[in-house]
Amino acid sequence: MYIYLTSGTPDYMEKILKKYEKENMFILYGSDNTVLLHETERKTVFASPRKFEVIDSVHEIEQRGFFVFNNIPVSDEGRPVFEQRFLSRSKDIEKMPGFVAFRLLRPIKSETYIVLTQWENKRAFDDWKQSNAFTKAHSKPQLEPGVQKQNIFNAASYVSTYSGKVPEKK
Repeated sequence: MYIYLTSGTPDYMEKILKKYEKENMFILYGSDNTVLLHETERKTVFASPRKFEVIDSVHEIEQRGFFVFNNIPVSDEGRPVFEQRFLSRSKDIEKMPGFVAFRLLRPIKSETYIVLTQWENKRAFDDWKQSNAFTKAHSKPQLEPGVQKQNIFNAASYVSTYSGKVPEKK
């Protein structure tokens, strides 16, 4: 499975979504941009998207709620370590009230992975961030004696948030 992302104005993204209504696409409204997400086994209809391979997923994405993209730049050498950490992660997030879906996205032509989570609303996400499960999930892994810590990240991670709810037209 692949996810392709493109961005633009809300009106233009809505036109693309309408034109390809049979495709598995979702429009995500951000504070400073709008993203169209295309999840498919095939090629995308987007001209020049950001491309990702889905390497882990939970539940289906839906056109609603609150989306969080944790963008994490990972070095080439760090990719196997990063992926293994996520693939062997605790599944506590899935038990959180308001959790909808999850995707771990491996970049095809960049260094930045995306950890995508979808929530019923922002409050559900904020509750997750305040939970013991979040603290546990984000704690530093314990190293075996004699094992050196390695930095697998190329830069600081950053978070982008979006609404899956279509804004009302004025």
